[in-house]
Amino acid sequence: MAEAQEAAGSSAAYSVAMSLAVESELDALAGVLGSARNVLVLTGAGMSTDSGIPDYRGPDGARRVTPVQYHEFVRSADMRRRYWARAFVGWRRLATAEANAGHRAIARLQTVGAVGAVITQNVDGLHQAAGSRDVVELHGTLAAVVCLACGARSRRASLDARTRELNVHFAPGDRELRPDGDIELAEVDVARFVVPPCLFCGSDLLKPDVVFFGESVPKPRVTRCRGLTDAADALLVLGSSLRVYSGYRFVRRAAERGIPVAIVTSGPSRGDPIATVRVHAALGQVLPALAERLAL
Repeated sequence: MAEAQEAAGSSAAYSVAMSLAVESELDALAGVLGSARNVLVLTGAGMSTDSGIPDYRGPDGARRVTPVQYHEFVRSADMRRRYWARAFVGWRRLATAEANAGHRAIARLQTVGAVGAVITQNVDGLHQAAGSRDVVELHGTLAAVVCLACGARSRRASLDARTRELNVHFAPGDRELRPDGDIELAEVDVARFVVPPCLFCGSDLLKPDVVFFGESVPKPRVTRCRGLTDAADALLVLGSSLRVYSGYRFVRRAAERGIPVAIVTSGPSRGDPIATVRVHAALGQVLPALAERLAL
């Protein structure tokens, strides 16, 4: 009994110590951001996990999900059918996802001028849904579709409506949502799925307007983000392991130019060695508290 009470007491003390550690890190974070005139925000998948959208990596930074590869998608009609079958079901859940407390805190910080533009590696549109402005979607958006054959662009909602008409009886059931907006499906389900053609040229080379793994971020977008980085007084990285170079490059650029880099995420980050401030905590805990401190 005494041992159990001692263990409980130790656990409580550890919890308090962790809370105090986070408070100290939060003080340092608020100090860096509060002294900057132009704070650039870079967000990753961890920003949207509280909205029910999983990330690619687990708490240890190891990849949990194998993403769609661009070259496989382009060269294989079977791969495209598999992707769109999974995405057709996943889109229904992704489209109903709501902005979380972290998204709303960033929008609030923008409103009071505590942070500036947002570069997001996410493709879910939740920053905009929360009210954020000046959002650069580094990897594109799942809400739009592009034809790789003729270049025509269309809304995902329109494609979804056409897909429903062609797949009236396609109902594989509820499955776990994946980070890129699709789900896992059995091959028997995939085989009976009909992919709608492009309305403009009839091609089946429709692709969500996102940057797949193995594909390059458009150069104009990279140039814009590089300019935002150079103009910033501080860079705030939220919910990203920075394992992907497309986002990490701006962290490196900021550090090389002497711009303070603050990183907030609960898992390991590739940018940890060059971070000015590092907060090891959940965004849903840190960002509302940070907004309270800076939005005065």
